[in-house]
Parts: sequence; structure tokens; C-alpha cells
Amino acid sequence: MSGVLTVCRSDFMLITGLSNMQSIRTAEMSDLKYVLIVRDKTPTPEMVGLAEDNGIVLNVCPYSLFKTSGILYKAGLKGVY
Repeated sequence: MSGVLTVCRSDFMLITGLSNMQSIRTAEMSDLKYVLIVRDKTPTPEMVGLAEDNGIVLNVCPYSLFKTSGILYKAGLKGVY
């Protein structure tokens, strides 16, 4: 998560395998509007509430981080690095 805080832009989606409050807090601190949790992990009600309070779109995907990244890249989404 600390790597996200070093990016000097906020127009990207955080794709993570971590389903915890830290993921949402990191997105909040980085002014991100989209968080995608992979491996079909279920966000807690607290995570959903915090995301809603901060205008963050929170989605869940059944695929691995690797497969999800590949699908999004193939669809035209470019990486930050």
C-alpha cells in the first residue's frame, strides 16, 4: 500500500488482494475513486461504509491479481508505472 502513496496522480484504479480497511484508507489518502478487490474477497460492512462516505467505488472480482491486470490491460487500461 505504501507504493500507492508515492504515485503523483489520482486518476487510476487500485487493484488489490487485500480486503481490509487499509485498502480504503490508502485510496482515500490518494484521492482514488476506484478500488477493485480480487480473488473474490468480501469487503466488510465497515469497508463498504467508508468507501461510500468517501465517494469510492468498491468492486470485487473473482480472478487473481495477475489475471485481472491482464484482462484490464488487454481492454486498453494502461498501468501507472
